Amino acid sequence: MEYGYIVAGLLVGFIVGMTGVGGGSLMTPILLWFGISPATAVGTDLLYAAITKGSGIFVHHKKKNIDWNITGWLAAGSVPAALITLLVLHNLHSDLSVVNALIKQALGVALLLTAVAIVFKPQLLKWGHRHASSWLYLPPRKLNSITVLVGVFLGVIVTLTSIGAGALGTVALFLLYPMISTSRLVGTEIAHAVPLTLVAGLGHAGLGNIDWHLLMYLLIGSLPGIYFGSHLTGRVPETVLRPCLAVMLVMIGGKLIF
Repeated sequence: MEYGYIVAGLLVGFIVGMTGVGGGSLMTPILLWFGISPATAVGTDLLYAAITKGSGIFVHHKKKNIDWNITGWLAAGSVPAALITLLVLHNLHSDLSVVNALIKQALGVALLLTAVAIVFKPQLLKWGHRHASSWLYLPPRKLNSITVLVGVFLGVIVTLTSIGAGALGTVALFLLYPMISTSRLVGTEIAHAVPLTLVAGLGHAGLGNIDWHLLMYLLIGSLPGIYFGSHLTGRVPETVLRPCLAVMLVMIGGKLIF
């Protein structure tokens, strides 16, 4: 089974390195398929995401690809939302069946939303740029408030499912800040995802929802997977990757919900 976890980490790391998406949306369902309980799968994947994305902060910061102001407003909503969600899970912790059922339903919804975001990402980006002028004239205070609300949504959904910080967070930033370069928005999303997944992951650790040996095996596979996958970025057409990934997420999400 240990080799299976290493291979899973290698596969997911390779896909993330090649496409930039699919980390939590693939890893958590794979862990469920291995028979890991939903709560443990989510908690372990959150710390896995925090560690694997942590190195990305230094790279993006060095390239000046992070808008720390936007990151701060997102975190102002997501971190408190994550803590409140963890408190709710703690109060439900006496009944594991309720916790696992809640996480499975939320996971299914998050996978479907992620699939929609992946499929319609080009259309959403075009819409964002087309309406960029109206966003530009929003008062900074109002735009910051909307960013905080997006952070609240991400904080809840990521803490419950470990999914959303990547695909959903990036699309939301593209729509809110269409005039900022793609590389800067991606770096900003990663900078926000690390503290969010770290807080949520440590919270799940406090609830006993972390399998530390499993986490070690996943990292052994994923780190070289991300390295090799990153060298294939752009070689496989995005028009092929996006629909395949979306179909897989819809199938998994539908099964979890129904």
